[in-house]
Amino acid sequence: MLPSDHLFAFVLTAFALIVVPGPSVLFVVSRAVALGRKAGMATVVGNAAGESTQVMAVALGIGSLVEQSVAAFTIIKLAGAAYLIFLGIQAVGRRTSLSNVLEVWEGARATRGILRQGFAVGVSNPKSIVFFAAVLPQFVDRSAGHVPLQLLTLGAVFVAIALISDGMWALAAGTTRAWLVRSPHRLSLLRGTGGLVMIGLGVRLAFTGRND
Repeated sequence: MLPSDHLFAFVLTAFALIVVPGPSVLFVVSRAVALGRKAGMATVVGNAAGESTQVMAVALGIGSLVEQSVAAFTIIKLAGAAYLIFLGIQAVGRRTSLSNVLEVWEGARATRGILRQGFAVGVSNPKSIVFFAAVLPQFVDRSAGHVPLQLLTLGAVFVAIALISDGMWALAAGTTRAWLVRSPHRLSLLRGTGGLVMIGLGVRLAFTGRND
């Protein structure tokens, strides 16, 4: 079992890291503003699923190998950056199409697409891999045994906090879309801006070093 003092210390650390808006929050906000609350929440869930996959990889020892391998780290980092840039270019290119700007993600197919996009961004985030591989083990009590289970527990706590925090950002950003829909021009401008934000995040991620 994970000692309560270790868990409490980790919760404080995870909370301090998550509540400060970072690239993942900006990504969620840009999707929620452009496509609405449902798409924003789907992005949050997809991103959390991607992070959960990273947690399981770390618990199995794969995360440590990736964190220590420059080649693997670089491949994952560039893949995530390229995908963000692709989504950003797509958003900018479609910003002036009224049918796309006023698009409502009601269909199950569309929702699955948003979930897949969020998952791809979450699972390819090298910062999360480094955090899970380097920080999680510091809160494990090896004398208590069941180290993989402790890692999974800590990872689940992190993902739960992220779900709540990012979900609040998604709901807040998606709510503003109700006002933006009254002016297709404003919504088009915001969607274009969101696309540029994603492109910027992708470029920043591509040039992020191992120590970041």
